[in-house]
Amino acid sequence: MDVVSARAEKAVEYKHNRCNCAQAVLMAYEKELGRPTEDILAMGSGFGSGMGGMEGTCGALCGAVMALGLLNKSDTPSKMIAKDMLQEFKEMSGGGTICRELKGIDTGKMLCDCDDCVRHGVLVLEKKLAVING
Repeated sequence: MDVVSARAEKAVEYKHNRCNCAQAVLMAYEKELGRPTEDILAMGSGFGSGMGGMEGTCGALCGAVMALGLLNKSDTPSKMIAKDMLQEFKEMSGGGTICRELKGIDTGKMLCDCDDCVRHGVLVLEKKLAVING
């Protein structure tokens, strides 16, 4: 990993304490989201082990896109920004965005561990927010 941010490392701390990957990314933006902690945790609660229990999109990426939806103050629709985030996350994470693929469940070859997925989720969101919200 080339880029490290304090917020990304804080998200990893959340993941190691009480949060799944989506919740960890969301909690890294707790202050900016301006919502009660319980609501933030509830919002990300269904994305542990990726959407649908490893069958769908990585929870860290889902958390980043949820936070984007709440933090995007630009005229660019969040879905367009999310498309870019997905591509960047995929490049950073060894070519995958599906939890099962990232963990190598079917292939035995892990593309990206959960800590790095959480870091990547925060990093792609940080990058986009810096551009769209100044």
